[in-house]
Amino acid sequence: MLRRFLRAILVGPEAPQIRRFFLVGTAAAAFQTAMLGTLVEVGDLQYLLAAALSIETTIILQYGVNNRWTFHASRHDGWREYANGLLQTNIVRGSAIPIQLGVLYALVSAAAVPYLVANGVGIVISGVYRYLLESRWTWG
Repeated sequence: MLRRFLRAILVGPEAPQIRRFFLVGTAAAAFQTAMLGTLVEVGDLQYLLAAALSIETTIILQYGVNNRWTFHASRHDGWREYANGLLQTNIVRGSAIPIQLGVLYALVSAAAVPYLVANGVGIVISGVYRYLLESRWTWG
């Protein structure tokens, strides 16, 4: 499955869309990581609560960018269609939050990985899951 996915990124008909999705995701991951670090280090929030807040913020931001750029051919234009798409993306990405937080928690507690590094690993692992659902359900 991973091999097929990597090949699709390079040569498949969805290749430009996949690359855009992951480019948006990379920018959002940087933003999310900065927000997470700020909330923990400056705001003195517990890292799992800070992660949940930063994840939801980036869900909303990513939906807007993905709707306008990544999935522009099938973007949601009207208010109702946009709101429905935002709800769908929250369901998809919300279902990925336990994956990301689980990886974060496991790496921090069991392997003593720094929380910002562990968060990055969680983002990558949940990213493949999110793309598969987003491309087929939210904008399918």
